[in-house]
Amino acid sequence: MNKLINVLLLVMLSACSQSVGERVETIDVAKPLTIYEQMANSEIIRNPDPRLLDFRKAPKWEYSNGLICSAMLKTWQATGNKKYYDYVRYYTDSLINPDGSIKTYHKSDFNIDRVNSGKILFTLYEETGDEKYRLAIDTLRDQMRDQPRTSEGGFWHKKIYPYQMWLDGLYMGSPFLAQYAKEFNEPALFDDVALQVAQIEKHTYHVDKQLYYHGYDESRDQRWADPVTGLSPNVWGRAMGWYAMALVDILDFFPEDHPNRKDILAAIDRMAAGLIRYQDDETGLWWQIMDRPGDKDNYLEASCSSMFTYFFLKAVEKGYLPADHKAVAVKSYEGIMAHFIETNDDGTVSLTTNCAVAGLGGNPYRDASYEYYVNEPKRDNDPKGVGPFIMAAILYQNQKAAETN
Repeated sequence: MNKLINVLLLVMLSACSQSVGERVETIDVAKPLTIYEQMANSEIIRNPDPRLLDFRKAPKWEYSNGLICSAMLKTWQATGNKKYYDYVRYYTDSLINPDGSIKTYHKSDFNIDRVNSGKILFTLYEETGDEKYRLAIDTLRDQMRDQPRTSEGGFWHKKIYPYQMWLDGLYMGSPFLAQYAKEFNEPALFDDVALQVAQIEKHTYHVDKQLYYHGYDESRDQRWADPVTGLSPNVWGRAMGWYAMALVDILDFFPEDHPNRKDILAAIDRMAAGLIRYQDDETGLWWQIMDRPGDKDNYLEASCSSMFTYFFLKAVEKGYLPADHKAVAVKSYEGIMAHFIETNDDGTVSLTTNCAVAGLGGNPYRDASYEYYVNEPKRDNDPKGVGPFIMAAILYQNQKAAETN
């Protein structure tokens, strides 16, 4: 059966790829595909044009496209199969001009989400030496030089969300900035990355709950903001997932001797403690609203569960968390496989039960109420779930292979 699925995936992938160029290499169908290869292949079949990821109608430089492309690069590095790399190259080469300007991107929006896709450019620049990638990296770095800030130095999430820090923004901007600091020798930038973590820790962490609230409005102007604390009223799983992934990814580049490294490690400890406390005992998964398990319309959610699995697997592998925390990740990974992974009639695989999107404020207004979060649409194969699942599965499979060798 696995061999048949592999053949079907190869045939469909070859057919779908024609719209974005010849970039498919032969798959050894005698070798069963890992789940991350199956998911990556399925994603390419569903989205042969990577510019249209996230159910788009038109090409866009956006964080969710970059998230899938990051997962594809990791799949390429894990397998050596160049089709995953070529998928990413098509995305970047169709949107980045020779002068480093980026189609559909506008610095004046000061949208920190748009910085996330810049992370894939470091690998492409290293592989090719093509100066347009370096120029595009600098385009995004330049945005963050002028990004509006709170009075304490925290980056606004977007220009249209003044004085607001969201957990999401730490993933979108900080790993990129940390890598830039390392690759292009801007050591003072590490201090700024540490400042962003410190601000999120100061303003969004709830000591008694051991959880992080989605957003903080320094101005207290938003209807969703508590008039005393400025906090949004609920703990959204994926917001915490973004921040959890940010913490372990930042440390890929953060100097061992930096005085604030210990603060990031302490944040990882706090994150882990809260996640262990709220992990569902039966399934190993986590809830859309973290601290209200079993309440009306609340549900176990795939994207945050994938993000937290990635967080634990990477933190244990890197030595940021003790080895016994691996059991948390194994339980959650097995829960994802049992409850969210489905094989479709065409041989592709899907990740089900992802919250489509959630935010704060805007138009129409998102009030951050419990009812708002649990009633946002759910959908299969949302990139905010698929990308982290692929990355978590690579870690899981590689660690499992290392244990058996």
